[in-house]
Amino acid sequence: MIPKSDATGRRIALFPGSFNPFTRGHESLVTRALSMCDGVTIAIGINIEKKDADTESRVRAIRDLYAGDPRIDVVTYSELTGELAKRLGCAFILRGVRNTADFEYEMNMADTNRRLFGIETVLLPALPELAWISSSTARELERFGHNVSELLPSGSTPSHTK
Repeated sequence: MIPKSDATGRRIALFPGSFNPFTRGHESLVTRALSMCDGVTIAIGINIEKKDADTESRVRAIRDLYAGDPRIDVVTYSELTGELAKRLGCAFILRGVRNTADFEYEMNMADTNRRLFGIETVLLPALPELAWISSSTARELERFGHNVSELLPSGSTPSHTK
């Protein structure tokens, strides 16, 4: 199946997540996705039931990371991911998988988004050297005073610092 295009004729991937923080694993997925499409919209989900004070700092950090690259856009959203992808005219949803638990969860979500919104999901396996990295691992290590710079893109700092 050839992915559809947005109104400009570009094939854009929607990469949703909390990105708290945006890790080297996320960066790897964006880089690899750009070989399959014309651009990536990084969509930071906002949990409407929580006061998420650091959302803007995450947006800023990711925009700074990709400053000058017109293929990358960063948005926030609080609707269903499939609805957002459809509204933006995205060609597909991009998701990473690190292990079989991720795969099972993502397959279920992919089936749901295909069935309800007609949007396909591309699952990319994490590179082996990055598969151990997760945002929750970075947060936990940092909470206990560990340096997490090796988990983050070069020059980044955790977006959730106190």
